Amino acid sequence: MCLIVLAWKVIPGMPLVVASNRDEFYARPSSAAGWWEDQPDIYAGRDLQDGGTWMGVTREGRFAALTNFRGESEHRTDAPSRGALVAAYLSGTATPQDYLQEIAAEADRYNGFNLLLGDRSSLFWYSNRGEGDARNGRPLETGVYGLSNALLDTPWPKVTRAKAQFASLLCQGAPPETYFEMLGDTTRASDCRLPDTGIGIDRERMLSSVFILSSDYGTRASTLLCVPAVGLPSLIEQTIDPLAPEYQILPTTDRHTTTTCKMKVDYR
Repeated sequence: MCLIVLAWKVIPGMPLVVASNRDEFYARPSSAAGWWEDQPDIYAGRDLQDGGTWMGVTREGRFAALTNFRGESEHRTDAPSRGALVAAYLSGTATPQDYLQEIAAEADRYNGFNLLLGDRSSLFWYSNRGEGDARNGRPLETGVYGLSNALLDTPWPKVTRAKAQFASLLCQGAPPETYFEMLGDTTRASDCRLPDTGIGIDRERMLSSVFILSSDYGTRASTLLCVPAVGLPSLIEQTIDPLAPEYQILPTTDRHTTTTCKMKVDYR
């Protein structure tokens, strides 16, 4: 998961609203969001290589999501899968605070990550590459937040752009399709606004858009999740398969109606 914008306790009766894009190498196998056969209370996509997930929710409203922290120079091939952190929280019963205490001692074994986790009453952000509140698990106050591959609310162009559009859609009470239009934005940032994360200017440009396209890596799924104060959560996922023969690189306004996408609506 490489871009998450969320509203926490902003909408009356709807504690959590999340819009997100999962970016990954096209060749890495994964399954679309669904009920897990081995964990029937979990609704999430699944990484078929290591078995974890990037974002999920349970019937009871437990929520977790993860983004990688961009740092090519520190990447270790022997590190455990970060997706297991999301799956372990969703399948367990520990409170967010207790779970963060459990993983803190082992967090440095993993490559860099950001972790969002909570339930209907509390939401926390944790990073093993931050300091202070990040390392302790920061409880989030009411507000709109953005997270990509740096620390929470780091003002990368894609984060500030998506947060502004997301907040506007929330204020308008916009329908779900407009959130997917926002998540489908392929506008790249100008060079003067790009972060320098050590991966080179060409890759910084490619990764600067909300929706990423390239020959081997890009946005694989877009998701809108709503967790109400009472009742079952609602998750809508749109999966994208750029390796399909029918796929074409099209303008944002055309892509989601003409390319190989699968819309999945559940919990209703």
